[in-house]
Amino acid sequence: MQGCQTNGMKISRNLALAAVAFTLIACSSSSDADNPTLTSVANTDEQTTTTAEVASTEAPMPDVPADSALPALGECPSSVFPDLSGSIGAGEEYAMPDVVVECTDTELVVTSNGMPSYTFEPLTPNALTEQAWVWKVPLKPTVAANTTSIVDVLGTLGFTTTGLPIYGPTEGPQPATEAFGDPIYNGILDTCGGHTGYNADYHNHALYADVYCNLTSSFIIGYALDGFPIYNSVGCLDVDCTQTAQFVSGYDMTGDPTSYSWKAYTYNSTGKTNVLDECNGRIGPDGTYRYHATDAFPYIIGCFAGTSTTQSGNAAANMPPMGGNGGNPPPPPPPPPPNG
Repeated sequence: MQGCQTNGMKISRNLALAAVAFTLIACSSSSDADNPTLTSVANTDEQTTTTAEVASTEAPMPDVPADSALPALGECPSSVFPDLSGSIGAGEEYAMPDVVVECTDTELVVTSNGMPSYTFEPLTPNALTEQAWVWKVPLKPTVAANTTSIVDVLGTLGFTTTGLPIYGPTEGPQPATEAFGDPIYNGILDTCGGHTGYNADYHNHALYADVYCNLTSSFIIGYALDGFPIYNSVGCLDVDCTQTAQFVSGYDMTGDPTSYSWKAYTYNSTGKTNVLDECNGRIGPDGTYRYHATDAFPYIIGCFAGTSTTQSGNAAANMPPMGGNGGNPPPPPPPPPPNG
């Protein structure tokens, strides 16, 4: 989708993706909640739209597997990680993506060199180099008694099934005119919702379930550090998945997200079926929690519904605080390393 506008956001996406029929992230916001798109799935795999008011230009929803067809919590979810051996990679001068998925009795362990499986677009002054990511999250996460804020976090909140770090909806202190602003609103992300940071690490602030981004092999496209899966924007409304919906963020733009994005959006609990909670997730029909990637703020994760696990090595680095001082402008993070 090209030049897609949501609540005035300036979302820059490659024009070539307008032709990708499998695009799941549509231009939507919490205002779409009054007319959620519901789809009835027949035994013939044909889909009949049951909502009266659906724009004729809207792409048809793809088939969505019932929750029972996806790995249950506690099972090793290696099947949702795509085979990237045939991908085009970041470019001839870069290493190909290398992602290894393993499971212990209690943990999902993902090792990655952090290289994108699609052409690298240098949108920041930072280079792209291989990383040494190792993420460990629980196979059986539980919803915590209280959510955990991510407002003060600039670093890793999770990882994609293609082995890339997931960051929150906030950018760093540079340039000063866009300090800690919304990177999507400010148009500094590539076709797949990512860019490189201080340490020459590629990371995502948004996720698009496009073929080009290699996020269409499963409806689970990532995992948060609390262990809960991240789905694309489409999900089941019942266990057998006879009805699906396009899930949307519950946040409204109430300020200017050019800088200090968390002060520019307010969560509005509407109670509508397809509006996600403050963490940008919901309890699915099987009774388990999941996040959904959406086109509107906070895009992937709004807070942790479970208990975020402590990471080590590179996965624990690059997480300078945003200040934690009541929403006031935070102090700048430490400078980048000499060769970052």
